[in-house]
Amino acid sequence: MRQMAAPSGRPPRPGSRTGPAAKGRNPAEPAARAAHFVRQRSYAAIDLGTNNCRLLIARPQDGELVVIDAFSRIVRLGEGLHASGRISDAAMDRTVAALAICADKLRRRHVSLSRAVATEACRRAANGVELAERVRRETGIVLDIISPAEEARLAVLGCHNLMEPGEGPALIFDIGGGSTELMHVDVSNHDVQIHDWVSVPWGVVSLTEHAPLPDDSLAGRQAAYAHMREVTRTAFAAFAGRAEQFAGQELRLLGTSGTVTTLASVFLNLPRYDRRAVDGLVVPTDAMRDISRRLADASIADRADIACIGRERADLVVAGCAILESIIDLWPAARVGVADRGIREGILRTLAMQGRDVPVTRREYRK
Repeated sequence: MRQMAAPSGRPPRPGSRTGPAAKGRNPAEPAARAAHFVRQRSYAAIDLGTNNCRLLIARPQDGELVVIDAFSRIVRLGEGLHASGRISDAAMDRTVAALAICADKLRRRHVSLSRAVATEACRRAANGVELAERVRRETGIVLDIISPAEEARLAVLGCHNLMEPGEGPALIFDIGGGSTELMHVDVSNHDVQIHDWVSVPWGVVSLTEHAPLPDDSLAGRQAAYAHMREVTRTAFAAFAGRAEQFAGQELRLLGTSGTVTTLASVFLNLPRYDRRAVDGLVVPTDAMRDISRRLADASIADRADIACIGRERADLVVAGCAILESIIDLWPAARVGVADRGIREGILRTLAMQGRDVPVTRREYRK
């Protein structure tokens, strides 16, 4: 576990009666209040993915962790990685700039314990360690390049409490920028156990770069989408074979990713993204398929005009749709649960209470 100590305490205020000068205080004056100040411990989690850099800072309160600050920025760390095998200089610069903002927040919030993890882009890149060294040198943040197994574990810890109640087999999936994880889990008594899992090297960035549009015609878009579907179907084939034992049962399905939260926003026809409306939503699977296919057929310009997609996600969302449809093929649940939580919340739980069931609650906080 990586830790970062943040500065604590404040310098004495000008004119304050502390230290040697205070010895001459008039005995008739009221006794000064105790100078000792105990600052409440706070925790931070940073998730550096292939597409996004995200931060959460939380503080214990009444048996739960309450989020007091957050940050998210699209950095496209994995841009061009599929072809070159390296993180580009421009992507490194964007990422270090985002992490410098995170480091400043850690200091200002007096974070006492933190963990920063990096996932598929840094695992795959020949210069992933070089990026981690630069980040430590320029921001003080220690990046932990975690394994796919640890990534799956943290995602499950962060979102499993949103799984639909029931007795049927349950699957949690995380569609990232550079990889996708599927986890067959048992959720009971506020605890979770992973029975089976798989990680494949296809996320919204890597799959988009692997299957570029031949042209932005309808036929070209449909051909690219069909190719994406075939790539992901093949990648999931072994796991799909193991999932056949659950055929005919009442399956449960929960997704944590930008893909499912974006599609949920489209389903709700939101004028702008609203986490409170999306986190915990349950969407009929047929509606998710319908939205996926409509987006796959739409031009990039038309997708960019959708409020909850915009220009930053217009080129990537279709790959997420292809991955989602392949997941639904192998785990045909009637509904898809949506979680706007995952790795960061999993980190916070492990930092605060060694992975026990500690709710992570978001309330209004000052930025």
